Amino acid sequence: MSPTRGEGARPRPRSGAQNRRVTPSRSTPRAGTPRASTPGSTRAATAGSPRTSARRTTTTSRQAAPRAAAPARRTPARRPPAARPPAPAREPGNPERRQRWLIVAAAIVLALFVGRLVQVQVVQGPALAAAAQADRLTTSVTLAHRGDIVDANGTVLATSVDRYTVVADQVAIQGFRGNGRVDTEGEPVEDGALGIAQLLGPVLGKSKAELGAQLNGDRRYVVLAKDVVPEVQRAIADLRLQAYVRTDLTSRRTYPAGTVAGTLVGFVNDEQKGAGGIEAAYDDALAGTDGKLVFERGRDGVMIPTAASEAVEAVPGDDVVLTIDADVQWKAEDLLDQAVRDTGAQYGMAIVSDVRTGELLALADSGDVDPNDRSTAKVAEGSRAVKDVFEPGSTGKVVSVAAALEEGYWKPTDRFEVPYRFTTPNGQTFKDSHEHPVQRLTLAGVLAHSSNTGTVQMGEKIPVQVRYDYLRKFGFGERTGLGLPGESAGLLPSEDTLRHDARTPYTILFGQGLAVSALQATQVFSTVANGGVRLTPTLFAGTRSADGAFTPAPREDGVRVVSQETADTLLRMLEAVTGEEGTGTTAQVPGYRVAGKTGTAQLFESGGTRYMASFIGVAPADDPRFTVAVFLKDPKSSIYGGVVAGPVFSDLMAYALQKAGVPPSEPAAEDEQIPLEW
Repeated sequence: MSPTRGEGARPRPRSGAQNRRVTPSRSTPRAGTPRASTPGSTRAATAGSPRTSARRTTTTSRQAAPRAAAPARRTPARRPPAARPPAPAREPGNPERRQRWLIVAAAIVLALFVGRLVQVQVVQGPALAAAAQADRLTTSVTLAHRGDIVDANGTVLATSVDRYTVVADQVAIQGFRGNGRVDTEGEPVEDGALGIAQLLGPVLGKSKAELGAQLNGDRRYVVLAKDVVPEVQRAIADLRLQAYVRTDLTSRRTYPAGTVAGTLVGFVNDEQKGAGGIEAAYDDALAGTDGKLVFERGRDGVMIPTAASEAVEAVPGDDVVLTIDADVQWKAEDLLDQAVRDTGAQYGMAIVSDVRTGELLALADSGDVDPNDRSTAKVAEGSRAVKDVFEPGSTGKVVSVAAALEEGYWKPTDRFEVPYRFTTPNGQTFKDSHEHPVQRLTLAGVLAHSSNTGTVQMGEKIPVQVRYDYLRKFGFGERTGLGLPGESAGLLPSEDTLRHDARTPYTILFGQGLAVSALQATQVFSTVANGGVRLTPTLFAGTRSADGAFTPAPREDGVRVVSQETADTLLRMLEAVTGEEGTGTTAQVPGYRVAGKTGTAQLFESGGTRYMASFIGVAPADDPRFTVAVFLKDPKSSIYGGVVAGPVFSDLMAYALQKAGVPPSEPAAEDEQIPLEW
């Protein structure tokens, strides 16, 4: 048995083939790459390494000793792997071709950059430039100064003052840096919202914590304060925080006269637009036109000095000049408030009108209504003198007598037997306010005693259509043209109702069965005092521009209702009402002749019957200058106009005449007096 290699046998010498040097071919694996083993190569490697062979033999003998009893396991021979085909020979590199490819790639990249550059600079350039400019552009609106409302003497009833709204940019504030600044207490100013709060808090009167909470966030527009006065605005500007906090100019409407003409002047809303009264009626004249400044600003929010800008100057509104006399208005309101207290009335109204022009010197309501106080809705209610309607009562008899005189149905001296109760041919019964025996009165006496039964007898001779036509001629059933918001046209029965209803054709003769406003009722007397010509009442004298030029309001031509002769006759008949035998003696004005009419109208409301007591009159009766009307709703001391409204009329008319310097009247001649009885 031949000795094994593990037992010290000398290795066999390598054959000549084995000792030949093998030249590596292109298929020889690179260094570090394991080569596929073959049986021959394995043996050669083993035979050529005695140390390795001896180590492996020793290890084998050591491991095999304990397992000598076990039969030897035959290891199946491994199939040699298939030989790989030799790799084809690689051609040598071509530097010129690589350079050409690099040049092409670079040209493509450069073309892309140039194309993009052309697209940005040439194709999209104008649009991008415009967009960038738009981002920088900002528009600042310059509010137009709202015109003042002044009375006939220049007393300011409404004006506007400059105020500011403080606005913060929470996003910009995040980038604020104190940069060594100190606050009013000498403490270093922190960065961000707390730093702004340190500087701004003392100016706005807010704590650092409170203001800091308002400044934190991601909104670009946060209102910090409103109605800031100019002194505070200047203090904010001195802080140099324009990039973070700005002050927007606003306006605040104030009413220096307070409650004087409060329901008449009206009010403005939060946008400074007229929302009631004169403010709304003449908003177009008062408002003006806002201006604007379009400019470019930098990231700090400050205008870029060298950039283009466009400015449109604001056009201030015109001042509105009223016909109202603030002194007469105040006197009327004061007298009404006193009358309401004295009589227990629900409210009162008073009107003072210039007979010659239709201009109103006063349009007053009782009660304190201050447009500066917006805690209540009183200022939004408007004037009752134009919006509330009621039956005119006995003041409506003037229209009936005017129709009778103008159409020639009756003369002032025509005689009537006037009972307390009278029944018409169609069975309708009417009565006077006081029970009395049969009276022998002239038509002037019927008017002076305010007899309902005498008026019905007079009206029987007047066709129903004529009665209706004269109500229309004196302005009932339509707005007066004053132009105040909320004015009522009143209520007038239809012609069909007058033709078919048995009672209404008679009730309208003494002021029942229809409804009018206080101003409509007043206009009847102004028309008679103006020689029978009805003028459109007005509160608007004209406008005054910022340079002081006054433009008077246009005036409409009057409309003749009755002739001058009828108006003069009716005025003399009305003068008897305030005489010793009339119902309006309390309305007399010392030194002046007064013509007028008392009124007591029923108001059927929920809860029962109410009354509207009134007196409307003209003075001086011989040369009319003013019409004054006084109305008291539901007085408790007396329901009769001559008792409760007459004294107020007397005081108010006296004040207006004396303030205007109207000379006293001459006593009436005897031939001017019309007999009341026969």
